[in-house]
Amino acid sequence: MTITTGAVLSGAVTIIALLVTFWMGFRVGMMRHRHGVEAPAVSGHPEFERAYRVQMNTMEQLIIFLPLLWLSTVFLRSFTWAPAAAGLVWIAGRLVYSSGYMAAPERRGRGFQIGMLASLALLILALAGLAQAWSARV
Repeated sequence: MTITTGAVLSGAVTIIALLVTFWMGFRVGMMRHRHGVEAPAVSGHPEFERAYRVQMNTMEQLIIFLPLLWLSTVFLRSFTWAPAAAGLVWIAGRLVYSSGYMAAPERRGRGFQIGMLASLALLILALAGLAQAWSARV
């Protein structure tokens, strides 16, 4: 089996995305401790609640992001770097979302939009890759 450059790049992006998600979870734990929010409570101090929502929203988006990243990586035969590039944009969007939400919840929109556009780009790349794979078989 030959591992493509695109797969290596997407693998690195996957690890970075998971590290960002892990960091967000760690931050929730720190906020629990700082503000005395005992598990299993998911409400309490506003700073804890914002950190918790950032983590949960990121995990919700991760379920969409990872399959799209890997479907586009596996099937796309041209511009094989594009899925990883879109993945980096998704990660940047999550970081912008996090910093905006932690400062003030109404400031989360830009980061959310960046992440959704990156996911849309990955969907388009995955569909293009599937079309390429389908046409190659016919």
